Amino acid sequence: MKLAVLTSGGDSAGMNAVVRAIVKIGILRGCETWIVREGYEGLVRGNTQAHSLHTDLPADASALKHAHRGVPTNLMENLRFGDGDLLRDGTGDHHHGRTLKGRYIVRVGWDDVRGWFAEGGTLIGTARSAAFRTPEGRLSAARNLIKEGIDALAVCGGDGSLTGADLFRSEWPSLVSQLLTQGVITEEQAEKHGHLKIVGLVGSIDNDMSMTDLTIGAPTALHRICEAIDNINSTAASHSRAFVLEVMGRHCGWLALLAGVSSGADFIFIPERPPQTIPGGTWEDDMCEAIRGHREAGKRKTIVIVAEGALDENLQPIRAEYVKEVLTERLGLDTRVTTLGHTQRGGRPCAFDRILPTLQGEEAVKALLEATPDTPSYMIGVRENKIIRVPLMEAVAMTRAVADAIGAKDFAKAMSMRDPEFYQSLEGFFATSTLFKEKQLPHCRRMRVAIMHMGAPAGGMNAATRAAVRYCIKQGHHPLAVHNGFRGLLDDNIHELSWLGVDAWTSRGGSELGTNRTLPDVDLGAVAARFQEHNFHALLMIGGFEAFNALLILETGRKHYPAFHIPMAHLPATISNNVPMTEFSLGSDTSLNALVDACDSIKQSASASRNRVFVVETQGGKCGYLATMGALATGASIVYTPEQGMNLDTLRQDVKFLKIRYGLDAKGKSEGRMVIRNESASTVYTTDVVTKMFKEEGGNLFDARSASLGHTLQGGVPSPMDRARAARLSLRCMAFLEEHHDALQKQVGKVKQAPPESAAVITIQGSALKWVPVQEMVQHADMKNRRGKTAWWAEIKDLVEALVGRPEIL
Repeated sequence: MKLAVLTSGGDSAGMNAVVRAIVKIGILRGCETWIVREGYEGLVRGNTQAHSLHTDLPADASALKHAHRGVPTNLMENLRFGDGDLLRDGTGDHHHGRTLKGRYIVRVGWDDVRGWFAEGGTLIGTARSAAFRTPEGRLSAARNLIKEGIDALAVCGGDGSLTGADLFRSEWPSLVSQLLTQGVITEEQAEKHGHLKIVGLVGSIDNDMSMTDLTIGAPTALHRICEAIDNINSTAASHSRAFVLEVMGRHCGWLALLAGVSSGADFIFIPERPPQTIPGGTWEDDMCEAIRGHREAGKRKTIVIVAEGALDENLQPIRAEYVKEVLTERLGLDTRVTTLGHTQRGGRPCAFDRILPTLQGEEAVKALLEATPDTPSYMIGVRENKIIRVPLMEAVAMTRAVADAIGAKDFAKAMSMRDPEFYQSLEGFFATSTLFKEKQLPHCRRMRVAIMHMGAPAGGMNAATRAAVRYCIKQGHHPLAVHNGFRGLLDDNIHELSWLGVDAWTSRGGSELGTNRTLPDVDLGAVAARFQEHNFHALLMIGGFEAFNALLILETGRKHYPAFHIPMAHLPATISNNVPMTEFSLGSDTSLNALVDACDSIKQSASASRNRVFVVETQGGKCGYLATMGALATGASIVYTPEQGMNLDTLRQDVKFLKIRYGLDAKGKSEGRMVIRNESASTVYTTDVVTKMFKEEGGNLFDARSASLGHTLQGGVPSPMDRARAARLSLRCMAFLEEHHDALQKQVGKVKQAPPESAAVITIQGSALKWVPVQEMVQHADMKNRRGKTAWWAEIKDLVEALVGRPEIL
C-alpha cells in the first residue's frame, strides 16, 4: 500500500510526531510512505517536477550486509530518499541545489523524519485551501494521488479538515469515473484506485473534538498558557495589579478552564457556561463581588482568563478589553490585558504531545491497512487512556452539536456533551476560587482534617493541598497541616492552614509541608496519641508507595487504636508512578517533561558530535514507567527497565544494533543517540559499566558518554496536567472523607468502628476515578519491588524498539 500523510487547518504541536509515527509504522508494515506539503493545497497542486531520489552512501558499506542478517527488508529499501533535511530546515523552496519546488507530494523514508517530533508546528506545512473546497480542486487532488499511485490518506487537522477528508472519500468513485471519461487516467488505474482509504487524527489546540478525551496539541498549548500566567503572577503581585488574559477557544473553553484551575485564577469566562447571575444582577456584579472578596482577604493580584469565544447568557461576546474596563472602573484596580495569541500554538511539544500522536499514528496505519469500501472513515482518538477508532463523521457531528447548543442558549446541553472531567474541573474551579461568606456545613458535620505529604516530593503535591484547604474552608472544616510527615507529627509540628496562605501553591514544586519516608510504625502508639490529642476526624495523605504503606499500617492498627477509626485517603503522588492500580500519579507528568527537556538538550549535544551515544540514567525506583515513556517521548534507541532487567546477551545485541545503525547512517551525517537506563535496572550493569562498554565496542563508529539526571526529575514547576489532576483528585478525596465521616457520625454508641473501605486509595482508571480499599490494593501490589503487579504501559517498550528499527536491523 502507498500511503500519504498531510496536516491541515491550524497547526498544533504534535503534528510532526504524527507524521513521523505514520511514516515509520507504515514502513514497518510494508508500505511506501509519502508526505503532502501544504495540506489539501498540496494535493490540488500535485507534482509538476519529477522525483529525484537521492540516497546518501552509508558510513559503513558492510552495514547493509549485517542488517537483518543480509535479508532485504522494507526499512532497508526505504531508509532515506534525501528530502528530509529540506523539509526540516525549511529550505524546500530554495532556488539553488536540491529543491522541492514543483513537488508537493514527496516520498519519504525512515531517516527522512528522524528527530521531527521534537519540533513544534508542522514541518510539512499546512494551508487553508479554497481550491480543495471546489469540485474542480478535488478532481485535481484525485488525479495527483492516482498519478503517484497513492490509495491511502492520513489527515491530521480539526473538524473542518476531517470533514473535507470524508467528503473526498465519498466523492472518490465519481472523481475516478470523471478522470477516466476525460482520458486523464487509464482503465487499469481506475480499477486499481477504485477505493480511497481515509483516516483522521485530530490536531487542535482547543481540545474541541467530541468522542476523544484529548486532541493533539492541546496539552502543549496549556503549557504555554500556564508558563505565561506563572510569569505574569510575579509582576501582578509586585504592583498589586489585575491581569485579564485572552486565550484561544472559539467554541470550547477547555484551555481557559484548565488554565484557570492550573494557575489559580480568580475568574474565568468560557463559551459552554456563561457566568451565572442572580435575578436582577449581571455577570459584571458577580465578578466584581468575587474579586472584591479576594482583595479584602489580602490578595495582591487578580487573574481573569477569557476564552476568545466567551459569551454571556444572551450570546453577547465577552471581550478582554471590556473586562478590564469593568475592573478598573468598578474596583479601581490597575488592570492590564494580555492576549497570548499564537504563542499558544508555538514551541516544542510537551511529553504528552509526543507520546499521544505516536500511539495514534500507529493506530492510524492499522486502520488504513484494515479499511475496506464498506468500513466508515475513522477518526483516531483516545478514551479512558486507550487509543480508539470512532466513525469520523459521528465525532464531527457531535462536535458541531456543541456549538449549535451554545447558539441555541442551551448551555446545559453543551455542558452535557463535554466529557465528565470537563464538568468536574469546572465545579472544582468554583470550589477553589470562590471565597464563600457562609460555611456550607452545620457544626455537627464539620471535621478537623489532617493533611500530610509522604515519601519523595512530586509535582502537584502543593496544588492538591491547596485544593483540599480551599474546600475545607468553604465547607467549614479545619485543615491541619502536618509538617515533615509522621516524624513531624510526633514532634507536634502541626498548624492550621488559611485560604490566602495556600493561594500561590499551584505553581510551586516540591512539598511546602515537607516530606520524608518515615512510616507510622516507627511508634504507632505515639502516632495514635497525636491523632487523639489533636482530635483528627479525617486524614489525607499525599504521596507515593510510602503513603500506601502508611495507610495499610494505620488501617491494620485500627484493631488496637480507636484513634485510627476515622476516614483516611491516599492521593498517589510520585514521579515513579509505581502505586498499584492507578494509571497516573501526581508528579509523573512533571517528571516526564523534565526528562524530555533534559534529553532534548543531551541529544542536541550528541548530534553535534555526530557519532555520540549518551547513556542517560533516570530515577523511578524499581518501576520502569519514567524510563519507558521517556524513551518513547525522546526517541531513545534503547531502554533498560527493572521489570525486564539486563544481561550479557541483551547488551551484546544492543552493541550489535548500535554498530549496524551507525553504519547505516549517511556518511558524515550520523545522528546522536540516547540510551535510557532506569537507576535500578541492574545492580551489576551500572550506567558507568554500560557507557564504558559502548565506548570500547563503538570503535570508529561511535563514542559514548553518560548523564545522570538524578533529583532534577523531582524539581521544577509542576506541569499543568499535574496541577489540574491534583485539584480534581483532591476534591474527590475531600468528598470521600466527608461521606465516611457522616456515616461514622450516624453510628450509635461512643466507640466508632470505621469499615475497611473508609481507608482507601483514589485511582485513575481510564477517565474514571475509582476508590480502592487499601487492603484490596495489597493483592495487586508487588510489595518487595514497590510497584504494581501489572502495568498498562508494559508493551510500550516494544513500540520504542520498533520505532528505532531494532527488529528490522537485528
